[in-house]
Amino acid sequence: ASPNQKLLHIVAIRSTVLPGTCEKVAQILSEESGLVAGKDIAVVSNPEFLREGSSVQDFFNPPLTLLGTDSDEAERVFRKLYEGIQAEFVVTDTRVAEMMKYVNNAYHALKIVFANEVGNICKGLNIDSHKVMEIFCKDTHLNISPNYFKPGFAFGGSCLPKDLKALKTMAHDMYIDVPVIDSIAQSNELQIERAVNMILRQGKRKIGILGLSFKAGTDDLRCSPIVDVVERLLGKGLEIRIYDKNVKVSELTGTNRDYIMDKIPHLQHFITDNLHSVCSESEVLVITNKEPAFDAILDEYPGKVIIDLVRAWKEVNYCGQYEGICWGNINANLSAE
Repeated sequence: ASPNQKLLHIVAIRSTVLPGTCEKVAQILSEESGLVAGKDIAVVSNPEFLREGSSVQDFFNPPLTLLGTDSDEAERVFRKLYEGIQAEFVVTDTRVAEMMKYVNNAYHALKIVFANEVGNICKGLNIDSHKVMEIFCKDTHLNISPNYFKPGFAFGGSCLPKDLKALKTMAHDMYIDVPVIDSIAQSNELQIERAVNMILRQGKRKIGILGLSFKAGTDDLRCSPIVDVVERLLGKGLEIRIYDKNVKVSELTGTNRDYIMDKIPHLQHFITDNLHSVCSESEVLVITNKEPAFDAILDEYPGKVIIDLVRAWKEVNYCGQYEGICWGNINANLSAE
């Protein structure tokens, strides 16, 4: 609907429904009534965030008010409807709004199970688990925060894999089952396999890897998931070029050097600090971190296949093929797909 057009009917779905339900309901209403969806009628997603036993209080004090719609008129009406509610009013795509309750409730369930598994380990070690989790929740910079909640590539580095393995070992030594904690590493491995399969699916031989260390700005290659990707691609006989200005093979030492030499013994033949040579000579470019040098790649190297593992760009308008590892198509240039 145009900003100045009055809709005859607005239908709001508050229940938790599968993504795409609003579109189906709009189609049915349009077919049965003769009204035109988006012109005469709008079906919006307005999920509720209420708990049993405190629903009235939750209604007047929600974490946010969420509306899924592409109708300016529906948004205006709902802003007016909720103007007395002191909460952020968020407008998004209908399918995003429909998805939110499933994500919220799955995460709430995960929190409970994770806390219980930590508690079971703590009990086995005669540690007060409530004290542990009270301190855990005090960290609002990393633990209870938006950090680490951005879908993308697998985790790596020297700390997370090591400490996760140690926590699992504590549980196993005490014969305590911790299936959620046990599955973390497995899920991480599946994300690495997903990246490999995405690259192989392109059917190209010349692959450019932009970033090899597990974090931008470092030369730490220990447990870097992209190292595993490169190792597997080389095993498939693909032609690999790697750009990483921070990794200089001659300067690697200790466990860092031992790790990479075990995985990619002849790394010096594949890696360079010349970004242009890697981009220009590769058919597929794999973005592995948010290095500022990568910002202009979409403009400077049109026509390449871009595999984005880290959501390097919030929005994309690219005349080549772009694919993110775990988000829907965000390329506004539909003619390129």
